Amino acid sequence: MPEPSSTPARRVVVFGLGGTIAMTSTAGGGVVPALSADQLVDAVPGLADTGITVEVEDFRRVPGASLAFDDLAALAAAIQARLVAGADGVVITQGTDTIEETAYLLDLTHHRPEPVVVTGAMRNPTLAGADGPGNLLAAVQTAASPDTRELGAVVVFADEIHAAARVRKTHSTSGYTFVSANGGPLGYVVEGHARVLNHPTGRTTITTAAEPRPVEVALVTMVLGDTGTLLRAAADQCDGLVVAAFGVGHVPHRVVDTLTELAAAMPVVLASRTGAGSVLAHTYAFPGSESDLLGRGLISAGFLDPLKARILLHHLLSGGHDQADIRAAFAQAGGYTRPDQQTDHADTVMQTVQGATRA
Repeated sequence: MPEPSSTPARRVVVFGLGGTIAMTSTAGGGVVPALSADQLVDAVPGLADTGITVEVEDFRRVPGASLAFDDLAALAAAIQARLVAGADGVVITQGTDTIEETAYLLDLTHHRPEPVVVTGAMRNPTLAGADGPGNLLAAVQTAASPDTRELGAVVVFADEIHAAARVRKTHSTSGYTFVSANGGPLGYVVEGHARVLNHPTGRTTITTAAEPRPVEVALVTMVLGDTGTLLRAAADQCDGLVVAAFGVGHVPHRVVDTLTELAAAMPVVLASRTGAGSVLAHTYAFPGSESDLLGRGLISAGFLDPLKARILLHHLLSGGHDQADIRAAFAQAGGYTRPDQQTDHADTVMQTVQGATRA
């Protein structure tokens, strides 16, 4: 008989938050999140054969759309406690509606090397071809892999591994809804193993305030013929604003004065509504162009899409950071300042985790 392995089993903690992956039918029709995290894990074929020790925490049972910042703060603290206690990685199962936002918030606040893996399902367990068990198995295998350390939070879906800062939900029903338009997936789960093919050059993490303050950050998308009605409505209701602008960072000339006033009163971040690519800085020069708006005090989101930009701005404002801090954080997180160019001022705001480099 073969000698038993002296290598201890990898230990992964699964946090269940609800969502489609945990939904079952109701008597009146439709599905609701009702399955426990234990039930989800028990229903995964082949998980017991991986040799990975899986612990379970039934954390929430809500739709993804109902998750809030308080839920994520509590989750981040619970993750930290489990990792300090020796877990090799964690998996979060939740609704896909907000995965691209929750994963990025967890990434911003995760300073340790162990992987934090977020997954879910597009087809609930009552449907033929439910994708939850396969996604959960791949997520656990990714969380247990030594090769995914130092990547921060990632989203694992349809056997693809995506960086939290890049991933977006792009289809309302497809099982292949999650994509990373800027850079592609980090790797894939192949025959039960996480295969990481590329690493980010770095990622931005920001220390969480001991007592975060409640803030309101709005996201307003520019549309054809926009006259600024929604922007003006945000003036007295918000602590910060993200503008999802046309193309490389353009808005109608009619809203320029409104944005100028808003930028003088609160942080206003300029992002692109396109879903890929970066806001530019100095290519166009007409009123409402990117160079015009940045000159009026708006802050570039760089490569961050509007949803990620809102998460970053919310986290910074809730931590009490000022305009200078916010500009420094966006310059780095948006891809316009390399980690080795970080200023002393920026270093007081954030910590940067360098990505490993492979030939």
